[in-house]
Amino acid sequence: MVMDIKEKLQILADSAKYDASCSSSGSKRKNSNGIGNAAYAGICHSFSADGRCISLLKILMTNCCVFDCKYCLNRKSNNIKRAIFTPEEICYITLNFYKRNYIEGLFLSSGIIKSPDYTMELMIKTITLLRQKYHFGGYIHAKAIPGASEILLKKLGSLVDRLSANIELPTESGLKLLAPNKETNKVDKIMGYIKENRNNNFVPAGQSTQMIIGATNETDLDIMNKSENLYNRFNLKRVFYSAYVPVNTDKLLPALATPPLKRENRLYQADWLLRYYGFKTKDILNEENPNFNLLVDPKANWAINHLDEFPKEVNSCSYPELLKIPGIGVKSAKEIIKSRKYFQLTFKDLKKMGVVLKRAQYFITCGGKYNLNKEFFKKDFILSNLVIEEATTPMSNKQQLSLFS
Repeated sequence: MVMDIKEKLQILADSAKYDASCSSSGSKRKNSNGIGNAAYAGICHSFSADGRCISLLKILMTNCCVFDCKYCLNRKSNNIKRAIFTPEEICYITLNFYKRNYIEGLFLSSGIIKSPDYTMELMIKTITLLRQKYHFGGYIHAKAIPGASEILLKKLGSLVDRLSANIELPTESGLKLLAPNKETNKVDKIMGYIKENRNNNFVPAGQSTQMIIGATNETDLDIMNKSENLYNRFNLKRVFYSAYVPVNTDKLLPALATPPLKRENRLYQADWLLRYYGFKTKDILNEENPNFNLLVDPKANWAINHLDEFPKEVNSCSYPELLKIPGIGVKSAKEIIKSRKYFQLTFKDLKKMGVVLKRAQYFITCGGKYNLNKEFFKKDFILSNLVIEEATTPMSNKQQLSLFS
């Protein structure tokens, strides 16, 4: 039976949904066709460097795979419907979606068919057609295939805006347990090559990676140490954390009823602290407390455990000190630094600047004044109030974001 292109799209868009490492931040490629938005299968949403929400067609070249990773729906031992796109079919779909303003770019990944080199060659052929035959100038993010040759990596990197190479699991021992065909050093080799050769014509939007969280028994400390190491070694744009989704049955996999979404959320919050707030992993986790407090976010938890450093006077403390205050973000911290040159800030001024006073009020003074009675400056009181505040916010019943309708 010959499979039509629509059926292939449904299969290969759905097969791509477990790959979270799709981000378009950092690309400067101009696109004059506006912002696309659609709920069609395979459309995912990301954000550009200027903050715009943009749409990408997210598909696999094929869900056929020679590997048998325990956690993967597309592993070779699974009895699922398989499909493979031809390069021309992917070009046809991408261009038609783009012309209809459904998308502004493409995220292309793939299962491993025949070999890493063979798979990469198919991806390169596809993107070469898009760029050279059809003159597609939109954003393209591709998944580099570990084990493929450096020559092919160079070709692919010269065609796309961003490359990602997924480390899959936080530790080598976890990888050997659940994905024995994969090797961490092959991913490291890709990341090292991208770092050394990245320029305006080779992976201009940088690189990212993804870790599956909860499929193996690593602590949050293990995971964040791994992320910090990756940022320091390879200048990654993002590490994506994907809560393990139990799609297979295997004695080596954990018996989870639902994905650990709250843990995933805490890891993303901590990752933000590493990248933008001047924190180190050792500041927020240690051997005595190797996992995040699921009741409050990592920044608030750090502040509660370091009350000796608070309250801070917002009219005089430094920019790095402002970033350590719960409820104050990068944007509001910069606004505080700029505004206090001209007048003394009050709590009312802070609220206008976007400071979340419900959180910040416990850790700051304005003109020497504390917003609450000083008798409430106690760890237990602050913790209980922040727990209640988080539990009653509109986003408290968080669900895993779907990339598909």
